[in-house]
Amino acid sequence: MTQEKSLRVAVVGAGHIGRTHALVYQRHPRVDLVAIADIIPEKAEALAKEVGAQAFASVDALLAANLRLDAASVATKGEENGGEHYAPTMALLRAGIAVLGEKPISNRLEEGREMVAYAENRHIPYAINLNHRFTPAAYRAKEWVEQGRLGTLHMLNMRMWINNPVESSPWFHLRALHPHSIDVLRYFGGEIARVAAFMVKGANRTIWSNTQVLLQFQSGAIGHLVGSYDAGASYGLEQLEVVGSAGRFVLEDACEALTYYPRRSIEVESYRYLGGMRSFGETFDSRIGTFVDQLLAGTPYDAIDGSGLDALKAQEVIEAAIRSWETGSVVTLNEPDSAKEAHHD
Repeated sequence: MTQEKSLRVAVVGAGHIGRTHALVYQRHPRVDLVAIADIIPEKAEALAKEVGAQAFASVDALLAANLRLDAASVATKGEENGGEHYAPTMALLRAGIAVLGEKPISNRLEEGREMVAYAENRHIPYAINLNHRFTPAAYRAKEWVEQGRLGTLHMLNMRMWINNPVESSPWFHLRALHPHSIDVLRYFGGEIARVAAFMVKGANRTIWSNTQVLLQFQSGAIGHLVGSYDAGASYGLEQLEVVGSAGRFVLEDACEALTYYPRRSIEVESYRYLGGMRSFGETFDSRIGTFVDQLLAGTPYDAIDGSGLDALKAQEVIEAAIRSWETGSVVTLNEPDSAKEAHHD
């Protein structure tokens, strides 16, 4: 009888999100969680003891131990929740190890581009924890779009907001929260072509904690993102509405509710907790499980779901929104900087 292959995995970063990754790996029947690394040794040791792994005080020490790793999660943080992703990710990729990083891919576009290019050139699977799209409800809605049930897509409208009192960089809200929002919009609507953004600072705040971003997709569809770090949690985390020529759907809080509204009928189709997924916390199991399953199946590096490239493209949209607000212009993506000025049809 042939024994099923398991992945040998490490987690870099022993904070709250790193612990979440570690516990998901620990529960997975085909993962051997062998190591935890953190630059604060006490944090690495505490989490390693909890999950039965070996502790390391640096990625260099982890790699020097020659643990024959197949994959690693990078759950470090840093400025705008992305400032400490580059160094550990590059060290792991240079060692030929598949990486699942946290969002944002980086708060610096040049670092994101370098990580994606390196992984692509070496054919190493590189993904980001874009977990909002890894839900049974999102999968069902994606099927509707691909099957033509909505017809031609006309509009995609996204709201994502939470209470977050942190005051750091002016762009913390944009860069830390909205990689998820933009990824979900791209997942259903495809590439984004043009961006115009408006922002306001919340009461007694120093950062741009509220935004409205207008979007035009390459397909011609239009949309917008409403985002806030000042909204009450009781309103729900997020809502996505996708409108087509034949119908529309509304997806609420990533996994909790999905409703289809046909254009010419009053008979709606509604679901709650598709696939048994009841809360946002469960999306980590789904997302990380998909990464593990794809690695075990030998999925090609350029076919990994929620890839580093997906995260990079989301970050490019965010940077375009920042540039739009700074310059008061409509920004066109994928053009030379000199050409990124407002132009209207």
